[in-house]
Order: sequence, then C-alpha cells, then structure tokens
Amino acid sequence: MKLLLLLALVGLAQGFQTRVPLRKMKSLRQRLQEQGLLESYLEQHPYNLAAKYFPGIAVEPLENYMDDEYFGTISIGTPPQEFTVVFDTGSSNLWVPSVFCSSPACRNHNRFNPAESSTFLSTNDTLFIAYGTGSMTGVLGYDTVNVAGINVRNQIFGLAETEPGDFFYYTPFDGILGLAFPSIASSGATPVFDNMMMENLVDRRLFSVYLSRDSEGGSFVLFGAIDPYYTTKGISWIPLSAETYWQITMEGVSISGTPVACSSGCQAIVDTGTTLLAVPIRAFRTLMRRLGASSSGEISCEAISNLPSLIFHINGKEFPVPPRAYVLRSNGYCTLGLQGMDVPTEEGELWILGDVFIREYYVIFDRANNKVGLSRL
Repeated sequence: MKLLLLLALVGLAQGFQTRVPLRKMKSLRQRLQEQGLLESYLEQHPYNLAAKYFPGIAVEPLENYMDDEYFGTISIGTPPQEFTVVFDTGSSNLWVPSVFCSSPACRNHNRFNPAESSTFLSTNDTLFIAYGTGSMTGVLGYDTVNVAGINVRNQIFGLAETEPGDFFYYTPFDGILGLAFPSIASSGATPVFDNMMMENLVDRRLFSVYLSRDSEGGSFVLFGAIDPYYTTKGISWIPLSAETYWQITMEGVSISGTPVACSSGCQAIVDTGTTLLAVPIRAFRTLMRRLGASSSGEISCEAISNLPSLIFHINGKEFPVPPRAYVLRSNGYCTLGLQGMDVPTEEGELWILGDVFIREYYVIFDRANNKVGLSRL
C-alpha cells in the first residue's frame, strides 16, 4: 500500500518559487488495518461517492482516501498554526477543525484556536458541508492563510464545530483546501486560489498538479506556473463544459480499439480529491466483465501483465490509462481502481477522473482560459 507525498510549489508575482517537502503519512486503510478495524468500519460506513456532485451542495467523498493519499501543509493565523490538508479540485471550501469542536474526530487532530491569532476576524455566518459518510458544521472566519510562502490575507475559511461519527477520527489529514470554482462554494465563501488571483499573488491564473506513481517521488501542486520539465511531450488543452467543478466532455472510452462506454458522449470531472476512477454503474459492470474482475473489483495479480489499457477519448485525442495505473496492490491482493456510481446530469452520465487517471498526466488547471491541460508523463 502506497502513501505519497505532496509538495507545494508556488510561483509568486515576482517570479520567486518555493518547493516545500512534506511528511509521509499512513493511509486511512493502513491505520484501520493495523487496529483490526477495517472490516467493521467498511460495514458501518457505506458511502455514496455520487453525493459530492449533486448541485447546490459542496461535499467530499473522503472515504476515497483509503489507499493512495496526497497531503500538503498550510498554516492559518498570526503566529501561524499548521494543518495538514487535502488539495481538492473537486470542492471549493477551506476548512479545518477548531477548538470549539468537541467531537472525537477533532480532538485527535490539529485544531485552530482563534484566540491565539492576532489577525483573526470572526463572523456570525455558519457553514455546513455534507459528506458521503456524514457531515461537518461550523462557523466562518477570516485570517491569513499561508500556502508554501504565499500569504493570503483575510481569507475566509471554516472552523469546524462538529464532525459527527468516527470517520474523521481515523483520517490522517486535518481539513480540506478546495480548488474548484466559487459557484460551488458552500455559504458563498471565496476559495483560496480566487483570492490569490485577485490579490495578484501568482504569476498566472492557473495551477498545476503532479502526482507521482511511487512512494518516494515528489508530488506537488504548483500555483501560478507550469513546470516545463513535465510538459516535454506537449500539452493537450481541453475546454471546460462547466465552471463549477473542473468538468470536461468525453467522446468515449474504449479497450483495444473497441468502444466500451460513454459511446454517445459523457461528462467527466478531473478531481484530485477522488482516489479512484468513478464510473457509471452500467459502464462499471461492463468494465468488470471485460477486465476479468469479480463484482467487488478483485483481480488476479498475475493477470495484470495481460490487461489492456483504458483509452479515454477527450477533445479528439486519446488518453490511455494502463493497467499498472488502474490496478491497485495492497497486502498481496489486487483490485481495480474503479468504483461504480451514478450521478444524473442534464448532459448525460458523469465520470470522475481521480488520482488513478491524474497520476498518468501532468494536469494544468487554467482559470484564465477555463481549460484543463494534460501532458502525458
């Protein structure tokens, strides 16, 4: 089972860049396995990945952080208080636990104390964010947020007051830093990157993400710049079909030249906050059969070398995901990194291109032109 690092690389308006190494952390699945709690936890916490993408609610499918995990460290307040967060392109709010929270999940994580920050401003506004396995509630406040050297002053963020249930108790991160569009932010909060742009704290109105395939490689999110080292094979630019999530249109999905799903076109969201490839139920069942997996996704590890690539057809080009990317290994077992879900949309079925897809590409999230750029690694 892998746990990957996230490095935050930030381009300042003056062109200065800072690369920050981050600590390695155990995954949620590892923690539960070590305590003999994994099986009972999965039985007690059925989840609905699709819940994240229902309009009007900012939600997080945090149960998908069971295996491969990418985290970064930020600080909030003066003097700074540090928090480990998921940089999530599938949501738009920043929130962390607070000292006002007495839930068990808050007590074993870093908690923000506004009384210890000279720059904190309180509000009477409340925050509610729904999850596949529960919810969090809290209040909104303003303070200085530091992301790898960039100080975003008067940034609005959520201070969690309740985190019901025991799910968050086991997660190795404190909170979430959302990188999607303001239109889906809960309580109308301005996202961190929007404030970076408005305050001219980044060279360009974009950020880019590299997620390494191995446990030692240095993954990063780079604000305000594109690292040319990762674009030597060129960049394919894809226009957004909606300015909510980072949503694009796909023409189809094929295996060995044969269409297998999305034959009439479909929508897809490029989401760093989802570990797996989330696939509409009918397509999921087709892929399970074609790839020789059980209904639960288990597959023989010896069969991996004979599996085909999944080909995603996007904006007239092919984007392959090979079996080494979509098969996950854990404790001698192999499973497909796919999950079935159904989300009704006006444009048709919806796919989520999570970390299984993103690890194969250097991804550029361009707010200036409302496009996603993919460069094969």
